[in-house]
Amino acid sequence: MWRLVNGKLIQETDQSRVKFRTNISKEIIDTLSKMAEENDTHINYLFENGLRNLLANNMIQFSKESRPKDRVQYKTTYDKQLLENAKQFAKSNHLYLNDILEYSTKFIDLNDIKDKQYKNRVERM
Repeated sequence: MWRLVNGKLIQETDQSRVKFRTNISKEIIDTLSKMAEENDTHINYLFENGLRNLLANNMIQFSKESRPKDRVQYKTTYDKQLLENAKQFAKSNHLYLNDILEYSTKFIDLNDIKDKQYKNRVERM
């Protein structure tokens, strides 16, 4: 992200984002990769959108037996507060965060996603 300070652009790290590593279904990652390409966005923005919508719904029907067997390590950044809320939601539903992330893909709203240029936004001070 960029900040406009006294007429000068200064590149800064977005402090509201944190790195996070988990295991996610390879099939889901491949599907989201195609979806991100078609919609000029990043996979983590799709995950965030789905998570926000899932948490707003505040209800999950997840069968632990349906967990995918093709999970691979996936590293990206997430909004810090959203990730904390998702962790609490997972804990209160006796699930793992990767279960919540995978399930949240059913709640992605393509009409309300950040585009690839969001990380290059300019914020004024």
